[in-house]
Amino acid sequence: MSGGVDSAVAAARAAEAGHDVTGVHLALSANPQSFRTGARGCCTIEDSRDARRAADVIGIPFYVWDLAERFREDVVDDFVAEYEAGRTPNPCLRCNEKIKFAALLDKALALGFDAVCTGHYATVVLKGDGSRELHRASDMAKDQSYVLGVLDEKQLAHAMFPLGDTLTTKEEIRAEAERRGLAVAKKPDSHDICFIADGDTQGFLASRLGKAEGDIVDESGAKVGTHEGAYGFTIGQRKGLRIGHPAPDGKPRYVLDISPVNNTVTVGPVEALDVIALTAIKPRWCGVAPAGPGTYTAQLRAHGGETEVSAELTGGELRVSFAEPVRGVAPGQAIVLYDGTRVVGSATIATTERAAARTPQSA
Repeated sequence: MSGGVDSAVAAARAAEAGHDVTGVHLALSANPQSFRTGARGCCTIEDSRDARRAADVIGIPFYVWDLAERFREDVVDDFVAEYEAGRTPNPCLRCNEKIKFAALLDKALALGFDAVCTGHYATVVLKGDGSRELHRASDMAKDQSYVLGVLDEKQLAHAMFPLGDTLTTKEEIRAEAERRGLAVAKKPDSHDICFIADGDTQGFLASRLGKAEGDIVDESGAKVGTHEGAYGFTIGQRKGLRIGHPAPDGKPRYVLDISPVNNTVTVGPVEALDVIALTAIKPRWCGVAPAGPGTYTAQLRAHGGETEVSAELTGGELRVSFAEPVRGVAPGQAIVLYDGTRVVGSATIATTERAAARTPQSA
């Protein structure tokens, strides 16, 4: 129970369905702020109190489990290291993989619980042979299956998502919370990265990695500006480049590549961002790994759309070709494959192939 409305309603629904429910709030920060900043962040002291009050109303036991050290090692340190290496990580996937459905689930099973139940919008489908599949939520507008694409078959066997199979708007979820007497009914949603409460990712990274001035260059290698740390940029970024003069054609420039080796950021026209293929590593399958080449749809970011791809697992690496070029694809991001609404699995993007150059881009 994060202290938000979704997890509170999920707990209430699980209890109402007859499950023996215990509320658990994860303390993920060694020095939690007393109050959140606006609608940002989560896991503060205020949030733990909100979760406790919700548990009291539902009538279930409530505990706070301290996983701050594990969270720092597996999520925060990984986040910083990935940016330092020129990649763009997704900490929500890492948290689901390493914390909520690993550290938390392991502890829950050891204590005799059967499953971890969360307020994610996704659906677990039980098949006739006893296996389970992860599917998109019934309401695509709220679907969160992308950040759950790291769950394997064993983790799915111990996962519950009570909000995933109902066609309700967020306003209706809030109305349900209000009917149940849950004070979090009108609480703002958390946004951005939970451990960066003020939303200043670049400032957060600078405080840990320090400033490291380097060059911003165009595709020819000509210097067009400077930066205070290559880690402050992501592939496809347009704003905040601080380039002193316009491109020769007068069009906007975008970040095309980030090189931590020489601390250089390369910029160029939007057309140069077109990616036609990629290689991804560390695949995780929501069930049996696919055999041979296949056609799927893929999602490349948490709130992105689907695109048609061909994919094949070769030597432990996932090789993906896009039916149409896509933009804003960066090493470190996760690609999640779907077969209809079913989540096939996910992998971490290692290299991309651009349509313009047909040469790998990697960090």
